[in-house]
Amino acid sequence: MSLKLKPLREQVVVITGASSGIGLVTARMAAKQGARLVLAARNAEALATLANEINAGGGQAIAVPTDVGQEEEVNRLAAAAVAHFGSFDTWVNNAGVSIFGRPWDVTTPDLHRMFDTNFWGQVYGSRAAVRHFAERRGKQDAGALINIGSVFGDRATPVQSTYTSSKFAVHGWTEALRMEVEAAHLPVSVTLIHPGRIDTPYNEHARSYIPQQPAHRGMIYPPEAVAEAILFAAEHPKRDLFVGFQAWAGAAFGHLAPRIMDQVMERYMFWSQRSRRPSRSREDNALYRPGSGLQERGTHEGLVRGASLYARAQMHPGLMAAALGVACTGVVLGVLTRPAGEEPGTRTRKSRPRHFPSP
Repeated sequence: MSLKLKPLREQVVVITGASSGIGLVTARMAAKQGARLVLAARNAEALATLANEINAGGGQAIAVPTDVGQEEEVNRLAAAAVAHFGSFDTWVNNAGVSIFGRPWDVTTPDLHRMFDTNFWGQVYGSRAAVRHFAERRGKQDAGALINIGSVFGDRATPVQSTYTSSKFAVHGWTEALRMEVEAAHLPVSVTLIHPGRIDTPYNEHARSYIPQQPAHRGMIYPPEAVAEAILFAAEHPKRDLFVGFQAWAGAAFGHLAPRIMDQVMERYMFWSQRSRRPSRSREDNALYRPGSGLQERGTHEGLVRGASLYARAQMHPGLMAAALGVACTGVVLGVLTRPAGEEPGTRTRKSRPRHFPSP
């Protein structure tokens, strides 16, 4: 089934978790490209400020305070979008929160609360979006449903066992839903975004059971890279988009060599998910109440990339094909220029530095 999505400038876009991080950056970028916005999060004050900012800048946005863990509130969000703009074209399930701690330390109520937001919030949003797109079938172009997964939804990590479990569930839900939508011939593009480790206030909003403040250390990517992928998927039907080469590598090597990846994660992830600062109080987080709003970045201690070149290559297949073509050409030329009868690896040559492009 061939799907046609509207240009972003003609769309109404619903974004959950719009008050900070990826959702906030996506909303601002979408407004600049002419999209009309329905902004959802628990922080009503931050949402109102963001809507006023967008409207004052010549855009159109409404704020709908929403706890995505409550199905009736998600349905009310969809109804508000239709009541104000007449319809909506893209629904972005972005809201999420994390818990840092050992599996046996996290309380059962905390486990349930996280799944209410991270998993059930996406289920409720997906159902509301698909229902709306099905109702308008034949009257308008297809709609886009964009679910935000995680590198940790493809490859589990220690320290965030609860979060990674919820994202595994999101990935499974999205894959099953996509097949159901296709089999029913519904006009819906279903995209799963796989972000790597991203520089957002995610760590400040998380509930911490560990002595050090949660934070990313190592390679991290800017929220703008995820926002670019989201807005691309709003206009172009796409099954998956990986933001950051680390996201793709985690999924690929996790399947190809799971035991080795276990050992890599055990050596790397325990220290690289905590800062050198003492942790905030266990009660000072956004698990049960709204987090601080209007913050795009977090307080991480890693190396922040300027963009995700890997994500951009997926948006432009010609670039990906060209890169693969160059690599294959190099291999072929290496074989053809090898002296006859010489076995691979037997030539001697002066060592020289190799320069590899950043993923």
